[in-house]
Amino acid sequence: MAKVRLNDLVLRDAHQSLLATRMTTADMMGALDMLDKVGYWALEAWGGATFDSCIRFLNEDPWERLRTLKKGLPKTPIMMLLRGQNLLGYRHYADDVVGKFVEKAAENGVGVFRIFDACNDPRNLKHAADAAKKTGRHVQMAISYATTPYHTKEIYADLAKKYAEFGADSICVKDMSGLLKPYEAYDLIKAMKAKADIPVNIHTHATTGLSVSTLIKSAEAGAEYLDTTISSMAMGTSHSPTETIVEAFKGTKYDTGLDTKTLLEIAAFFRDARKKYARFESSFLGADTRILVSQVPGGMLSNLESQLKEQEAQDKMDDVLKEIAVVQKDCGYIPLVTPTSQIVGTQAVFNVLFGRYAKITTETADLVTGRYGALAAEVNPELVKKALAQNKYESVLTARPADSIPNEFEKIEAEAKAAGAKTTEDVLTYAMFPKVAPVFFRDRAKGPVSSDEFAVKPALTGGPAQTASAYIVNVNGADYNVQVRPEGTVAIAPAGGVPVQGGAPATRTGGVTVNAPVAGTILKQAIAEGAQAAPEDTIIIIESMKMELEIKTVQAGKVHFLVPVGQQVQAQQPVAEIG
Repeated sequence: MAKVRLNDLVLRDAHQSLLATRMTTADMMGALDMLDKVGYWALEAWGGATFDSCIRFLNEDPWERLRTLKKGLPKTPIMMLLRGQNLLGYRHYADDVVGKFVEKAAENGVGVFRIFDACNDPRNLKHAADAAKKTGRHVQMAISYATTPYHTKEIYADLAKKYAEFGADSICVKDMSGLLKPYEAYDLIKAMKAKADIPVNIHTHATTGLSVSTLIKSAEAGAEYLDTTISSMAMGTSHSPTETIVEAFKGTKYDTGLDTKTLLEIAAFFRDARKKYARFESSFLGADTRILVSQVPGGMLSNLESQLKEQEAQDKMDDVLKEIAVVQKDCGYIPLVTPTSQIVGTQAVFNVLFGRYAKITTETADLVTGRYGALAAEVNPELVKKALAQNKYESVLTARPADSIPNEFEKIEAEAKAAGAKTTEDVLTYAMFPKVAPVFFRDRAKGPVSSDEFAVKPALTGGPAQTASAYIVNVNGADYNVQVRPEGTVAIAPAGGVPVQGGAPATRTGGVTVNAPVAGTILKQAIAEGAQAAPEDTIIIIESMKMELEIKTVQAGKVHFLVPVGQQVQAQQPVAEIG
C-alpha cells in the first residue's frame, strides 16, 4: 500500500477558490470515470460553498449533485466539509437539525465527514461527530489552523488528543490560507502524533507559495493523507498540483502509487472546462505573500474581491487586507475560516469604508459575545461593550451556544413545506438558506443553468467591472429615468426622483432621507410603515456580503419606506424617509 494517500479537491475547494464555486455538475461528469480509477483516498466534492452556489446561482439541487457524483464514483469515497454545529450555514443549529443533516448526507453519498469549527471549540463539534459516527462513515475532525500568539503546536496537539477521544478516525490540519510553513508542519505533526495515535491529513492552500514544500515535509513527519488538486485547477488561491506531489514522491518510500498518465488526462479535461468560467476567475493567481499577515483564506479572496466591486471600493483591497489583521486580533485571534473569515472580512470592509467599528454587523456582535463559541484570546473590551449594546445582550455567553437553541427541525419543516419543500432533503436545504431556498423550489423545474450561458450573461460575481446603461423613458406623458445595471437589476425613478429597484417609483414625502450605507438586499423592516421612530432606532436590516447590518434613523419622526423587503439596493440609495 502507498505510504501517502492523496485526496483531490477539484470537485469542491479548487473551483470554490478559483471560480467562485460556479462549476456545474454537468461539467464534472465527463471526468468521473477517470477520477474514480486513479486511486485517490477520497474526492472532496460537497459542502463548503457548493451547497449555497447550487441553489443561489446554478439552479441545481445540491442533494441531486451528491447522488449523481456518488453514482459516478462507485469506488472512491466522497468527502464533505461540515462546519460542526453550523452545518453549512452561518449560524448554529439545534442538535436535532445537525443529527438529521448528517444522517441524510450519509444516505445520499457522503463517505468521509470532515468536521471543523471556526473557533476550534470542541463543544461545537461533539454532536456532529457523534452523529457521523452513527452512520458508520469515516469521521475526520479538523483543526482550523492560524498563526497567532495563542495558537501553538502544543494547543493543536491537545486538540488532536481531544478529537481522538471523541472517536475521530483521523485528524485534519486545515490550513485555509497557506500559512503552514514546512518545518512548522513537521514539528506540528510530530507533536500531534505524540499525543494521539491517529492518522493525520494536511490541507493547505497554495496562496502564499509554501504549499508544495509543506506537503513534502508533512509526509516526512508521518502524515498519511495529503490534499491536492489536479494541476489545471491548482495554485493561486487553490492547492498544490496533484501531479507535482505524485512525481515528487515517485520512487521514494512515500510513493503515492498514482498513475501520472491518467492524471494528465484529468488535467486536460478540467483545463478545457475551466475556460467556460473565465468571468469568475480570481485575479490572485500567483503567490500573494500579503496573506502571511492578513491570513485571508484562499476561497475568501475571490469573494472579497467581488464584494469590494459591489461596493465600488475595488481600490481598497490593500487597506482591507491590513484591517483584517486588526479585526482578527480584536475578535480574540479567531482563525479565519467560514463563517469567521466572512465575518471578519466584512467587518474589515465596513471599518475601512465607515471608520473602525462605526458600523458593526450582527454576526460580529454575536462572535465577540460568545454566540459562536469560545475564543482563543481576550476580545477587545470596547468592541464587546458596543456589541452587547447593539444586540441588547445582557452578558457574554459562556455556555455551549447550541445549548440555548431548542429543537427546531419540526418548526423548520413546517416553514419549508409552506415554501415548497417536497422532501426531507428539501427541508434541510431550507434550513441552511431560508431566504434562497423558496426561490430555488419555485424555479427548480426549469433545470440547471448551463455553463455555456456564462459566456453571454453578465457575471453574478467577479469578472471585469461593467457599467450601467441609462435611459429616459416616457410613460403616459411622464419621464422616468431607467438604469439597467450589469448584474441585471433595473432602477426606475421619476425624473429627479428616488430610485426603486425592480418596481414602481416610490412616493417622496419631503422628510429626511435615510440612505443605504452599502450595496445589498433589504432583509427586514424593523418597524411598521408610518410608525414613530426615535433617534438611532433600527428601522431596516440590510444583508450585505452575507452579513447583516442595521440601518438606523437619523432623527425622530414617522418612518416611510422607499424600498420593499427583498429588493437589492446600491450604496447611498435612499431606502427610507423620516418626517
